[in-house]
Amino acid sequence: MASHLANIFGTEQDRVNCSFYYKIGACRHGDRCSRKHIKPPFSQTILLPNVYHNPAHDPICKLTEKELQEGFDAVYEDLYCELAKFGHLLELHVCDNVGDHLIGNVYARYEWETEAQAAVDSCNERWYAGRPLYAELSPVTDFREACCRQNENGECNRGGFCNFMHLRNASPDLVKQLRHGQRLERKLHPPQHQGGGGWEPSKRNRSASPPSRRGRDGEDRWSRKRD
Repeated sequence: MASHLANIFGTEQDRVNCSFYYKIGACRHGDRCSRKHIKPPFSQTILLPNVYHNPAHDPICKLTEKELQEGFDAVYEDLYCELAKFGHLLELHVCDNVGDHLIGNVYARYEWETEAQAAVDSCNERWYAGRPLYAELSPVTDFREACCRQNENGECNRGGFCNFMHLRNASPDLVKQLRHGQRLERKLHPPQHQGGGGWEPSKRNRSASPPSRRGRDGEDRWSRKRD
């Protein structure tokens, strides 16, 4: 019996624990869900809910696709460079869904649980783009299971209201540059102990995005919460 329960934990056959929360770290029913949302005491993955607001979802948006991509690239670079300060950032994903439980969600997965915890602790004392951050550890471990495969094939008929992740992708060249910067920094300055040694990006590392999308003269969008 114990073996059976372990095998179905977090799946659709599990009548106790919510499979959506386990796979995606969010559930459209929220606290009203009839199944349990067990928050992990430790995890490699963190969730920053409702961070990215895609202008394209505004009915009066007049930005071109190129302008939308440049704007998102600036946000992605901001997030990557800041979150990589806490440790080895393996993955960074931003949801483009419009459902309340997924809209603007940012997921970051680290190499070590201690790095993820450090990121949560710091982000919960921060603001980004004028809004407070509320970070938490997430149970998501496999983003292939969390993402909508139909959307990746251009076949999802639920659009932004899908209950699986629809990811907004940064430009491939930018992602490649950011990952290379982190690898190079860690090679030149290897961490001295497990769960330490994040990437402190320089101005030179952060030059990929257009300055106009980063604020005047590269203005920092990060600030600390006031007591």
